[in-house]
Amino acid sequence: MNKADISSVHKILMEDFISNPAPVIDLMAAQGCSPFQILVATILSARTKDETTSKVIKEKLFPNVKQASDFNRFTLEEIEQMIFPVGFFHQKAKALKQLPVVLEERFGGEIPQTIEELCELPGVGRKTANLVVAVAFKKPAICVDVHVHRINNRLGLVATSTPQETEFTLREILPQKYWCSWNACFVSFGQRRCRPINPHCGDCPIKRFCNYAKSQEKQKACGEK
Repeated sequence: MNKADISSVHKILMEDFISNPAPVIDLMAAQGCSPFQILVATILSARTKDETTSKVIKEKLFPNVKQASDFNRFTLEEIEQMIFPVGFFHQKAKALKQLPVVLEERFGGEIPQTIEELCELPGVGRKTANLVVAVAFKKPAICVDVHVHRINNRLGLVATSTPQETEFTLREILPQKYWCSWNACFVSFGQRRCRPINPHCGDCPIKRFCNYAKSQEKQKACGEK
């Protein structure tokens, strides 16, 4: 894939994204959830299936927690119970318990709107911070998770070894108008089709742009000779 293909790939994947179930964070944004809710859901969604995150926030957490200060009313054990069975719920419960304290001390109780400030919050790394900036505040940011990192390397748009390296490389390559939506289309696509093992390359709508798919076809052709 070349930089000249960015517009075409984005268009194809956004059409695919719209016609399939949206990742939970994007769905929340479409439903008008608050920056606080999007932040908390993003923290919980790390290494957790979307259906699990969605069930926890809708049925257990958000009926009891409307704003950050509400976490002060619950013990650590009670927060653990509310967010179970998300992945790493012990660590995430500790982060949520600390969240209102750090928000009040550093930001006057408000959710910060920059990547650097969001990274000061417990349980928040660059991936979470970028997603909150893009989804909750509609500001240019490129969230790179394992799907974005994997697929952009497979395409050949980047040649990077870590998600953070991918983020900074994409910042140099992508027109800013694509930053906020780049994550959404690749996450959805990676969950359903371009998986880590045995990706569905046969009928992939962007395989003509993909270095990985081309190499697989070449290997297959060589094997058939």
